[in-house]
Amino acid sequence: MDLKSLKTFHRIVALGSFHRAAEELNYAQSTVTMQMQKLEAELGITLIERGKTFQLTEAGRLFHEQSAGIMKEIDRLQGRMSDWMLGETGELRLGAVEPIASFVLPRLLQAFLTAYPKIGIAVDIGSTPLLGERLLRGELDLAVCSRPVIGEGLYFEPLFSEELVFLLPEGHPLSALERIPFRELRDHRILLTAKNCPYRHKVEMLLGEACGSPLNSMEISSMAAMKHYVACGLGIALVPRSLLTPLPPGTLVREVQDDRVSVTFGLLCRAADMPLKLALGRLNEFLKAKLLQDQDSLSPAAR
Repeated sequence: MDLKSLKTFHRIVALGSFHRAAEELNYAQSTVTMQMQKLEAELGITLIERGKTFQLTEAGRLFHEQSAGIMKEIDRLQGRMSDWMLGETGELRLGAVEPIASFVLPRLLQAFLTAYPKIGIAVDIGSTPLLGERLLRGELDLAVCSRPVIGEGLYFEPLFSEELVFLLPEGHPLSALERIPFRELRDHRILLTAKNCPYRHKVEMLLGEACGSPLNSMEISSMAAMKHYVACGLGIALVPRSLLTPLPPGTLVREVQDDRVSVTFGLLCRAADMPLKLALGRLNEFLKAKLLQDQDSLSPAAR
């Protein structure tokens, strides 16, 4: 069944005239007549009585009633496909590492989904290597993560750096120092994140160079929980500055005396998908703009 003919039939019924339907659809009246003849031939029934006044046959009334739902679904589908072509609808799978997933992404996604309410997003939280693997397997569309060891098939765009600072419990022996060198940590317990955390490798490398090994350490797999372990006096942690708003009661922040320590983050996707388009392109550009804006507001000059 020709969809154009079906749509024309419903407009004829709605407007009560072949002529008015032709004007609305921008067709010649002969085209409307031919479409109705074709539709009736396909169905093997007469739908519209031919005469001075417009009138549906009994079969025409039944066909109109039964096909009304089909027309609504077709209109809805055409609208959805139009939105999809404009990048205003779609289902996206976004990966993210901690602490960005917990402390940065919710606010950004709330703003994005307010602007594009027809786009659906599923968030998967994991380590950078895991997110990269899932991208390559087609299980994710985009990821916010630390700089990966780029392999074939991935594209990473660095966007911002997270500065690391020391978080200490009040009364800690090192709290008298405004800036703490890594060598001073040799005799103190260090709280470390999970082994797959992007900060863990960076921290262990710096501590290993300054303090040697083995380290007096305690692993806390949740970055969100880390500050509460510090507040209870279990040790000192090197954490991203963004994690410390608000600062947990019973804790102090101290700068790193050595060179500024930071971890670079950005957006990771499949190289074959570049340039990103449609809804994925909208999400990519939105996150890029917001993350760069956040970096400007968190820069040392802005604080």
